[in-house]
Amino acid sequence: MNLITALVIGTLFAAGIYQILRRNVIRAAIGLALISNAINLYLFSMGTYNGLAAAYTTATEQISDPLPQALVLTAIVISAGGFAFVLGLLYVLSTRYKTSDSDEINGLKH
Repeated sequence: MNLITALVIGTLFAAGIYQILRRNVIRAAIGLALISNAINLYLFSMGTYNGLAAAYTTATEQISDPLPQALVLTAIVISAGGFAFVLGLLYVLSTRYKTSDSDEINGLKH
């Protein structure tokens, strides 16, 4: 299971890097979302261990650590806000320049 998780994280991260390096700014934004999801999955998988009970119960067994879950939830909210900001910027760029190709947007060089 750990090997499958590592392969999924690596594939998500590689796909995100590939999309960021493309000329299309919409695909770059999608790549940013893929990288943030890969990082969240990495943090969640590295911070957990096999507890016998869930983190929100009052069981007497060994419970899972709730801190990585709280940190990943916070990171998801922050990345969603950042992604909404990037989508707003993409909307302004697409309405102003009528393209999504980063080479054709030449008004930003001044």
